[in-house]
Amino acid sequence: MIHPVAAVHRFRSRFFLGLGSALALGALALGAVKVSWADLGAPAPADRNVTNAVVGLLNTDHLLRHPLDDEISERLLKGFIRMLDSPKLYFYQSDIDAFTTKKDVLDDQIKLGDVSFSYTVYRTLLKRIDERVALIDQLLEMDHDFTIDEDLVIDPDEAHYPKDAAEASELWRKRIKYELLALKADAKAKAKAEKDRDSEPTKREPAKTDKPSKPPEDPRQRLRRRYHNIAKLRHRADHEELLEMYLTSLTTSFDPHTSYMSPSSYENFEIMMRLNLEGIGASLQYDVDDGYTVVKQIIPGGAADRDGRLKRDDRIVGVGQGETGTVVATMEMKLNDVVAMIRGHRGTTVRLEVIPAAQTDPQIYNIVRDKIALTESEARSEIVEQEKDGRKYKVGVIDLPSFYMDMDAAKNGHDDFKSTTRDVAALLDGFREKQVDAVVLDLRRNGGGSLTEAINLTGLFIDQGPIVQVKDKDSHIQHYDDPVEGTAWDGPLVVLTSKLSASASEIFAGAIQDYGRGLIVGDKTTHGKGTVQSLQDLGRKLFRLGNAPHMGALKITMQQFYRPNGDSTQNRGVLADIELPSFTNVIEKLGEADLDYALKFDHIPSVPHQRMHLVDKTVVGRMTRLSAERRAQSAGFQKLSRDIQRYVEQKGRAVSLNERKFMAEREEWSAEREEEKQIEELGNAKRPVFDMEDYYNQETLAIAVDYLQLIRVASAN
Repeated sequence: MIHPVAAVHRFRSRFFLGLGSALALGALALGAVKVSWADLGAPAPADRNVTNAVVGLLNTDHLLRHPLDDEISERLLKGFIRMLDSPKLYFYQSDIDAFTTKKDVLDDQIKLGDVSFSYTVYRTLLKRIDERVALIDQLLEMDHDFTIDEDLVIDPDEAHYPKDAAEASELWRKRIKYELLALKADAKAKAKAEKDRDSEPTKREPAKTDKPSKPPEDPRQRLRRRYHNIAKLRHRADHEELLEMYLTSLTTSFDPHTSYMSPSSYENFEIMMRLNLEGIGASLQYDVDDGYTVVKQIIPGGAADRDGRLKRDDRIVGVGQGETGTVVATMEMKLNDVVAMIRGHRGTTVRLEVIPAAQTDPQIYNIVRDKIALTESEARSEIVEQEKDGRKYKVGVIDLPSFYMDMDAAKNGHDDFKSTTRDVAALLDGFREKQVDAVVLDLRRNGGGSLTEAINLTGLFIDQGPIVQVKDKDSHIQHYDDPVEGTAWDGPLVVLTSKLSASASEIFAGAIQDYGRGLIVGDKTTHGKGTVQSLQDLGRKLFRLGNAPHMGALKITMQQFYRPNGDSTQNRGVLADIELPSFTNVIEKLGEADLDYALKFDHIPSVPHQRMHLVDKTVVGRMTRLSAERRAQSAGFQKLSRDIQRYVEQKGRAVSLNERKFMAEREEWSAEREEEKQIEELGNAKRPVFDMEDYYNQETLAIAVDYLQLIRVASAN
């Protein structure tokens, strides 16, 4: 029986489980134009109300029932300092010592709604930043000797705060040498890549243009501008941003996933969950080196995409409203403010002053805003073929980056609201029509999302029963079931996971594993986020009015969830049936267990649930051996093994500032650059659904075919 789509949207709660994405929110930031720090002498009057509301909810609703005491006070202090200066480049140790004298009184201040300490710390930071910028200007005028053997510790966990001006000067002398070497290495790598590309025999002639190319720049000038821009951005922080940082340092002292969202961050979160907004359809980023707002992605199908002129890496230097509105210069303007001017209602016009990539002359583009669907977070599918023993098999692959749901539309009773389950059900319909033999559901970059959708999506693959158990702060336990008969897919299922698969992904994977419904393949374990957060609108909480003031929201941990078998996925995650080597297995601080103040794993009684016996130890053992044999012969997995070994050896060690050694290490292999590449690739929204040339994907297909063959043999017997 086909799972009725209309029936799967029955849990219309505002609970969500995702890790979230600071980068995504930054690219979609909102907010009115802010005043500079110089205009802010003290916390805003509303800050006390917001703080009191946050403290009240932490006291009454947080899962742990941990009191706001000296322990939390000390955690708050450490977290706030780390948030402001995690590389330990600006504060002196004497600053840290002075702040630490307050470690046992911050809780008492917070209880009174007093956040003035955050201003004290931030003013000290600004003073140190200004001192460092002056020092950097001096260091960039110096001649540096790149032939001597010295090194720099860049791992923040291994670094320490300078004790005085002399030590700070020495730290920054080495830092500037490191950055100059890095820029030189990047320039050499870019030149080599361009030369290799131009030498390809099938290379087409580059398009001719009368526009001048952007000339190469002295790296010293680039660094000077970088640190001056960082200083300007820090000075432009407003009380809303500072309050968000300080209160989030407080909330994450209870657990890593409780956080305060300012009004603009709250609106961004709602946009990400709805997967739509109105604007031009471009993802933007602030380039700290140049002070420009840079286009990082054109969203397919959006207004800018249809207009065709705005491209990736173009620099936006001005924004005007309407056909004739004055163009406001955006150079060195905060990203939030630029995005706020560009975003607007459907059908209205925005005028962009743009310097195209690699050019110097600005142009004006008039673009009519439109509704934008954020399709990079939607489920996508592809049918691929795999041959074995002379027979071709069809495998339907679904890439699912998040568990999304339009909360407002669901709350208002709309039957056609955007949802994960609806979209995946439609893809499974297509798979059945084309008679696929197996389904692979890729959750490797899925950080979670809606609890409702995690439950409903699992119901597409099992026929009734408990999906997840939930325990609250009073130790009351309840389970959420799939009560709908039938499935949308009852054939072989392989679920791909990684250490980035979190929360809602783990609910799904854990239930699939407990029911013996499908095979879990990927990293040794998933992320390990087994807690449930509720989003509390602070304005509505305080004033209980439909038109309550915008005061932001508190995302607060209120429950912990457990698998049908009683195991929590918290901290431990969902263990793979078949583990495949990957960088996400070894990159540090990707898992819940690596986060400060993460809740521990525990267990509650299991609830009765069906075992479908599509996965057992015999099947897993057989496929594990077959996979290991293939990987031993795979050039891709052999290279991965060598790279992982080099990564583990290099990670955390000091970097040589001898140019010859630095360049040799960069040309050979760099743990730092490899980590950046892996994370960037996982976050690439434009990557194919399933790259058939990728050795990891090839092994996944081989496992899927092994699995369906073994199932058929077992069924025949």
